[in-house]
Amino acid sequence: MPELHVRHARPEDAARLQAIRRAAFAPVFASFRSILGDEIYDLAQRRKDEEQEGLLTSLMAAGSGWELHVAQLGDEVAGFMALQLDPETHVGEIGLNAVDPAHAGKGIGTAMYEVAVARMKQAGMKVATVGTGGDPSHAPARRAYRKAGFDVEIPSVWMCRKL
Repeated sequence: MPELHVRHARPEDAARLQAIRRAAFAPVFASFRSILGDEIYDLAQRRKDEEQEGLLTSLMAAGSGWELHVAQLGDEVAGFMALQLDPETHVGEIGLNAVDPAHAGKGIGTAMYEVAVARMKQAGMKVATVGTGGDPSHAPARRAYRKAGFDVEIPSVWMCRKL
């Protein structure tokens, strides 16, 4: 297997990161549609899913308050993660992140989260946080975060009602 290296994202990574995001989140968006049904999904969730592209673009912008890192496997970018460090609260947060499904199970997520935690410690953070969904499509993310040592959870439920 080629060597894995985590580095800061560069502008020329943008198209590849969007491709990874689309591939990694396709099952999540399909899960949301399945859970909510077409009508509620189209009204209450679809726009949020579509806005994720712009979110990733904004994370790359100078002054966003986020660090965007990529996991490079040999010559190929195989994943990414956004990281925010709050010196006032001493809380670090892993934000939007994904691994190319073609590279799942190769330890890429684990490597990225180890870099995130090390960066947080270096910056004097006292707590590391990450958020994810509770539906079945997010099970791999929950496993990866637990493997990386995230072991305190607050359950959350998002509910809808058709009017």
